[in-house]
Amino acid sequence: MAIIYPQSQVLMIQPGVVASVAEARTEMWASSLFSCCEDMGTCCLGFWCPCCLACQVSSEHGEGLCLPLVDILSGMVPSVAMALRTSVRERYRIQGSICDDCCVVTFFSSCAFCQMSRELKKRRQRHLSLVTVTSNPPPYNQALMGHAHPQQFVAKLA
Repeated sequence: MAIIYPQSQVLMIQPGVVASVAEARTEMWASSLFSCCEDMGTCCLGFWCPCCLACQVSSEHGEGLCLPLVDILSGMVPSVAMALRTSVRERYRIQGSICDDCCVVTFFSSCAFCQMSRELKKRRQRHLSLVTVTSNPPPYNQALMGHAHPQQFVAKLA
């Protein structure tokens, strides 16, 4: 007995990686790579003491304070700076690639750290403006209870 199979169909759509909307990188850097005039203090620190700026950015991002100093021992590509830039970009869903990060930190290291510093400052300011902290609790709503103080209400119940 022979089994005859129907002619097979050619698969026209290849399976791929499905990315959710939450994982999409839609943000842009808050400032361009060469926008040093936006924050002259950071620009001067990056120009006169780039190691200090690198350590400051690393600390502000939540990494080790002296981690960028390991790049002094590395070869041509500053791997710690590249990893730090990639981490900032991924955390805030900023468009780009690891290849872009590699080129930027290799050829424009001080500018890259200035840009990361400005980005972290702007993100922190946005976050702080969204969080409202009240130091004093709201006043006691006397109209709901009909009494001047809660102690008087408790005294009437007893």
